[in-house]
Amino acid sequence: MAGTDLPLRVVLAKLGLDGHDRGIKVVARILRDAGMEVIYLGLRQTTDSIVAAAEQEDADAIGLSMHNAGHMTLGPNMVKALRDAELEIPVIIGGIVPDDDVQPLLDAGIAAVLGPGASAEEVAQTVRDAVSAAV
Repeated sequence: MAGTDLPLRVVLAKLGLDGHDRGIKVVARILRDAGMEVIYLGLRQTTDSIVAAAEQEDADAIGLSMHNAGHMTLGPNMVKALRDAELEIPVIIGGIVPDDDVQPLLDAGIAAVLGPGASAEEVAQTVRDAVSAAV
């Protein structure tokens, strides 16, 4: 619902078998405090479950938390699953991503990558910017 007076709706999920959820819960609070609606799907999600939730929830953005080194496979797979579903929703990856992997992820269609040192303001603004760029 970007471009309206409605708050941005962001689906957050842990894609794959990563069991660390503290960081994504912090991000959920950051986005909520920034006035966004957050739909947190939890741990061990699949691309299909995230696509379905994003479509059902009319999401403006998807945030994936990565701490298990699966970002180079799982991130592009998420973008492909969205394209296959004919959904144009920006995907933002946050977590532990080596600097050398950031540009290949962006080239694969990931809207933005945030590392562990990102401030609350940077996280919220990155979501806003990704949604604005997708409109």
